Amino acid sequence: MPAANTVQAPGVIPAAARERPWLFAFLIAPDAVIALGLVSGGLSYLLRSQGVDPGRSASIIALLSLPHAVYFFWGPTTDFGLRRRTWLILASFAAAGTLVVAFMQPRLGSPQAVGLMFISASFGVLVPAACGGMMGTLQSEVNRRRACSFYQIGSLVVGAVAVFGLVSLSARVSTFSLGLLLCAIIIFPSFFALAAPPQPMIRETGEGKMLARIGREFRQTFLRWEAIPYTLLILAPFCSGALIGLLPGLAADYGVTGRQVAWINGLGGAVLTSAGASTTAFIPVRIRASIAYPIAGLINASAAAILALGAQRPAVYFTGTVLFLFTIGAGYALFTGVSLEFLGGSGKSGSARYAIINSLGNLPVVYMSYFDGRAYAHWGPRAMPAADAVLAATGASLLLAHFMIRRRVQTASVRE
Repeated sequence: MPAANTVQAPGVIPAAARERPWLFAFLIAPDAVIALGLVSGGLSYLLRSQGVDPGRSASIIALLSLPHAVYFFWGPTTDFGLRRRTWLILASFAAAGTLVVAFMQPRLGSPQAVGLMFISASFGVLVPAACGGMMGTLQSEVNRRRACSFYQIGSLVVGAVAVFGLVSLSARVSTFSLGLLLCAIIIFPSFFALAAPPQPMIRETGEGKMLARIGREFRQTFLRWEAIPYTLLILAPFCSGALIGLLPGLAADYGVTGRQVAWINGLGGAVLTSAGASTTAFIPVRIRASIAYPIAGLINASAAAILALGAQRPAVYFTGTVLFLFTIGAGYALFTGVSLEFLGGSGKSGSARYAIINSLGNLPVVYMSYFDGRAYAHWGPRAMPAADAVLAATGASLLLAHFMIRRRVQTASVRE
């Protein structure tokens, strides 16, 4: 990383000012439309309106969620051949075009439509791969923190807008028209990649040197002692957000109506999580993401504890849910910060390494959803947020203690 006091030539804009971290709110949007707006948002509603059984809908959604868990297999392509911003635009066009063809099918639940949506989602995950590689090139630590916030804000807001558009228009327009709507809100934000500062492509003379460089970058990221606590950090149970998808089902146990759920867990939830993500931009840079993230995990666990310990009344549900969604937004942004700390510089393989880290970070959503569900089945409604809170607080406390001790040791060694 360049020194902070580097002298700039007269009339030259500082490198940090050219990095434009706000762009990442738009650059991640194409994938957010597919992953959050369609797959995790409006698709189940559309399938149900076409008479698809909820059990089959769940299987379809699980299948379409798979690319986000395994995109490290093809995400590395954005490191080669073209600039990452070019890959982002091409992937957005490919995902949008395939999705339109899927929505031209007579039934969204048909094998042809599901197959096309799967291909679209597979193109879409090239967007976060490219974004990760681009964020890894940011030199300013302040801009890295801001980019993480904008990345999550853009993802959450655009995803919520897509869900609102799909659900509210589904009864008034054709399925093909909904596909065109999705196509437009996938393609339009991808053009913001043209405003991103050009990133020089790293080329080695010969395949041997290129492979050697990639191998060195992978070793520097993953084959070091510091990689172990960072791996535990991204696999930890706190700030997984598993409760986000479970809270609407828990609402009936607290006497909350469907309309109230639609607002607080729908558009209201997007506003709350986005507001939480935006607060992380104000955390001083001296507080590293690896420390701020478990602190956010403890606060988020406290919000879940309100639902676990409070009476089963609407006021308790509203209070706990509002605080949970706000703090999980901050946790999401700080998780991206942890991913960038783990990644280091992008180099030649930044997209590949970020894809691996981000894919591993999706695993806590899976296992926490399972444990939270088992807790409800065995001990009732309050046990679901209680299980989330206990597991999250335990993991956050242990990892916060490790990184705090590590920081003190490093500070003491520097002073000596």
